[in-house]
Amino acid sequence: MSRRTSRPRRPAAGAQTPKVTAGSPCPCGLPATYGDCCGRLHSGSAAARTCEALMRSRYTAFVVQDAAYLLRTWHPDTRPPAVEFDPGMRWVRLEILDTTEGSAFHTTGTVTFRAHYMDHGRADSLHEHSRFVRHQGAWVYATAVFVD
Repeated sequence: MSRRTSRPRRPAAGAQTPKVTAGSPCPCGLPATYGDCCGRLHSGSAAARTCEALMRSRYTAFVVQDAAYLLRTWHPDTRPPAVEFDPGMRWVRLEILDTTEGSAFHTTGTVTFRAHYMDHGRADSLHEHSRFVRHQGAWVYATAVFVD
């Protein structure tokens, strides 16, 4: 996901991001706690084994507002200088629609997904086809095409 803002917005009433703890259900949608799922990748104690796992962890990084993880998992050729989070946006659900390649035996892969969010109280979604590549042995986000 490449969503970022050009300037900070004022927070909308009630738009606070819920606190995600190690024992919370993982926002990526898999049946595990954050600490046992994407939290391991965010802390650096584990690496994404597939491009889908990286996509899920990057979505979760948007949920928990982990800019350092997003930048660390972005290909250096396409990485922005910073990631800014819109305080009026709250990510609420991820749907993985399709994947191609992206396993331990591949060097590239794609993930098509729909990420649902609330933007200043209005429901919306981001439909994206993301491309991932291996860089220095690790999966990284390279580019995306917005589908809708």
